[in-house]
Amino acid sequence: MIADNFIYCKPETKKDAVKAYEKLKKESNKVFYYGGGSEIITMARAGSNVPDAVIDIKGIPECNVLELKNDVLIIGGAVSLNDINESKLFPLLGTAGARIADHTNQCRITVGGNICGTIIYRETVLPLLLTDAKVSIYGPGRRRTLPLNEIFHERIKLDQGEFIYQIKVKKEMTETPFIHVKKTANEKIDYPLVTVCVTQYKGRLRMAFSGICSYPFRSTDIEEVINNPEISVGDKLNLIHNLLPEPPLTDYEGSGKYRIFVMKNIIEKILERYHNNAKIL
Repeated sequence: MIADNFIYCKPETKKDAVKAYEKLKKESNKVFYYGGGSEIITMARAGSNVPDAVIDIKGIPECNVLELKNDVLIIGGAVSLNDINESKLFPLLGTAGARIADHTNQCRITVGGNICGTIIYRETVLPLLLTDAKVSIYGPGRRRTLPLNEIFHERIKLDQGEFIYQIKVKKEMTETPFIHVKKTANEKIDYPLVTVCVTQYKGRLRMAFSGICSYPFRSTDIEEVINNPEISVGDKLNLIHNLLPEPPLTDYEGSGKYRIFVMKNIIEKILERYHNNAKIL
């Protein structure tokens, strides 16, 4: 619960949600779109970001869709991680979501909320970056659908008043072979030291990371290295280290040096399996 008073509204259409945002923004300082609310509640309890108003998007039908239509998987922005996992429609995304939190919180955390959240790990982004997902965004005066790879750079780039109402992934991409490895400092369910997601598509590996840097990312430069048969596994590991988009993260979970060590061990095992079998599963 949030101890402070705030305005709550639950519109039934995308248009009404944006109207509510624009009206409340004129009257209040901190207006948030609300999916599962886990992060908003956590921040409010800590006193770090208490909302003046929240707009609950769970009343919007398009935000609750979870279905295959014309060989495209459509996931509403307000769909919970637990619902995605139990549906079995996108195994990699379900697996990633199942390691983000305990079951109670998986039932609350939404895929849209995790993508847009302020917590740096945003692990649901990894499967979506690897599978060429598109995000449908609604905001003042416009609706747009863009590849996530184009609009996610360190974090999702939304304009004021916009929210993600759907994510779309081709069915064939949800069925690619994958490996998901998450290493934590202590408990199984915790923030990651390193999370690595790998898919194999058309004979090539794709790789995305969380925890190693201060934001999740997919690197085509790293993929060029790991898919080059002329480079040894040892050299690949050293090159990948140098291709990180920023120095490795150091925090209370672990040092940057230790994170590099963990990352190299994960990738080495994946590459050895791939080189021995020409596949990752």
